[in-house]
Amino acid sequence: MIRRLQQLALLALALLPLATFAADRTPFTPTDLNRLAVLADPALSPDGHWLVYTVATTNAERDQPQSDLWRVGFDGRARTQLTHTPDADESQAQWSGDGRFIAFLSDRKPADGKDDDNGTQVWTMPADGGEARQVTHLPAGVEEFALSPDGKQLAVIAFDPERPAGTPKLKNPPPIVTNRFQFKDDDSGWLGARHKHLYTVDLASGAAAELTPGMHDEQLPAWSPDSRRIAYVTRRGADPDRTLNFDIYVIDARAGAQERQLTTFPGSDLDPYWASRPAWSPDGKRIAYLQSGEDKWIYYAPWQLAVIDVASGKATIPAPIDRCFTHPHWSPDGRSVYALIEQAEVTHLERIDVASGKVTELTHGDRFDVDLSVSRNGRIAVLGGDDLHPYNLAALDGDHLRPLADHNEWLAGRQLASTETLHFTSADGTKLDGLLVKPIGYVQGRRYPTILRVHGGPVYQFSHEFMEDWQVYAANGFAVLAVNPRGSSGRGFDFARAIYADWGNKDTQDLLAGVDHAVQLGIADPDRLGIGGWSYGAILTDQMIARTTRFKAAISGAGSGNTYGMYGDDEYAREYELELGTPWANRAAYDRASYPFLHADKITTPTLFQCGQIDFNVPCIGAEQMYQALRSRSVPTQLVVYPGQHHEISVPSYLRDRMQRNLAWYDRFLKPAGSGP
Repeated sequence: MIRRLQQLALLALALLPLATFAADRTPFTPTDLNRLAVLADPALSPDGHWLVYTVATTNAERDQPQSDLWRVGFDGRARTQLTHTPDADESQAQWSGDGRFIAFLSDRKPADGKDDDNGTQVWTMPADGGEARQVTHLPAGVEEFALSPDGKQLAVIAFDPERPAGTPKLKNPPPIVTNRFQFKDDDSGWLGARHKHLYTVDLASGAAAELTPGMHDEQLPAWSPDSRRIAYVTRRGADPDRTLNFDIYVIDARAGAQERQLTTFPGSDLDPYWASRPAWSPDGKRIAYLQSGEDKWIYYAPWQLAVIDVASGKATIPAPIDRCFTHPHWSPDGRSVYALIEQAEVTHLERIDVASGKVTELTHGDRFDVDLSVSRNGRIAVLGGDDLHPYNLAALDGDHLRPLADHNEWLAGRQLASTETLHFTSADGTKLDGLLVKPIGYVQGRRYPTILRVHGGPVYQFSHEFMEDWQVYAANGFAVLAVNPRGSSGRGFDFARAIYADWGNKDTQDLLAGVDHAVQLGIADPDRLGIGGWSYGAILTDQMIARTTRFKAAISGAGSGNTYGMYGDDEYAREYELELGTPWANRAAYDRASYPFLHADKITTPTLFQCGQIDFNVPCIGAEQMYQALRSRSVPTQLVVYPGQHHEISVPSYLRDRMQRNLAWYDRFLKPAGSGP
């Protein structure tokens, strides 16, 4: 979970826009990337008086991201740093039911200095700060946890130990042996016979009891209000790796208890990807959760809010509105559920009346909310941001937000570029949206070199949130265009699934329509167009440069142009088979997906390829093959591999290096001598 926090923080940094301020303010530079603080994990105390949260910053000496816990009053006063561990990380703080202490994850060393305990463990400390005490001592560390409402137990998710208790650690790692269908995961590494299971841990003694042994994995534990039962998410069946059929199970919190499957929908009931735990109603009779479509639709189907009766197993969808819901939280009276709902270019906090299905928007405007917390007395804290502000914390007072904590106040001294929403039409009449950032010092009537940014996913979207790379480009004379083509989220199921098993067709048409619109507005210079993206954004970048020569520079990060080469090398064999079938049986689908590599002879765009050395999500082979194809044909190209990095680059100096390299690449090919701004 520490790494997940860092990844989420760095995802916010890697995706990251603001309004043009006074000319005497300093432009945003690549160095500023390492000054940004990323807030996460808001947790209100039971009485609603205090809010604990995580702040991730750059530790320059270690050249690593580093996170600590902070606390602030609900009145916005008495902001205090609770942990000060430059060599360790803390995150995911949770309050005891009486509000006297908090439990949290930390990878700090034990107080006795011994190295017997591995990785991240659960610690506790007084709610107002003070000496921390280690609670868990699980040999493989703790992946995630939940503190029982009575403050006596923990529900813990942990991997099976690497070796039997009492045996010495080998001088060299043992061979990696697996017979699993999914044998790689970018978070966990190589997957073999070890699984992660649910444990209970006694808070006083630290004694642990495993509740769910077997050849399966459990995630997202959540306690019932009476501290007697635990809900969690798992996949079962003959080969759980082959499906996305996550279900919620419930078990009594005692050794030897029998688990009970609660949800039975033949698709995903609460995919852990969304980091949204089962939410028990205050009376413990219902659970709110997220339900997807059938496996076939993978991530294309919107995640719906579902509510299930724990006794009968009867599930309902209170508000079927064809949009994605995340982070459900019950109101104290049990009549409503608060959740984040994604719309085109925005995500807002909304209240759903469970009985009537009425949806009421609580936050408004061009903003992107990412998390929330609700206290027992109904107070609400919201974590979110907008084009001008990275994620910050605010209290919901009636129908407006009151600031609580912002750790990026220094940005007030930066000259930042504004973002505007564009509306235009694709070649076949499909209505589309996009975001445009004009360069600092923009002069109406003058055309500028323009960078088309392509989002990842494929089912994701660019929203009104702070995008640091856009600010760097704008500060250096570039316009930035971010189009949400078909396949994007925020517009419903049909809009997302329009590219199903057909990557690079309708979405490339839509991206080009956005470019045409920016040219027609008189902003984009048609002779100085660049393109770039990360993950699926790079996959689609490869598709674009193989289909058009309009772009004079491209940057493809963690992408692939050869899906044949990715099958079996990345972590998505299951998803490939669900959407494309197998390579040997569905050559036409794989040929379409592999168009950039199979037609590399059509590419003339100078392209910079990048990847993380140990990325199991989109491995380096994708960048390597495209680089080799262009190098073979003497098209200007370069390959940059970031050592020891997963899919999301985490080392601060590498993030800065990537930004500087990207800027230099676009400068080189989009700003030839005498070309103007």
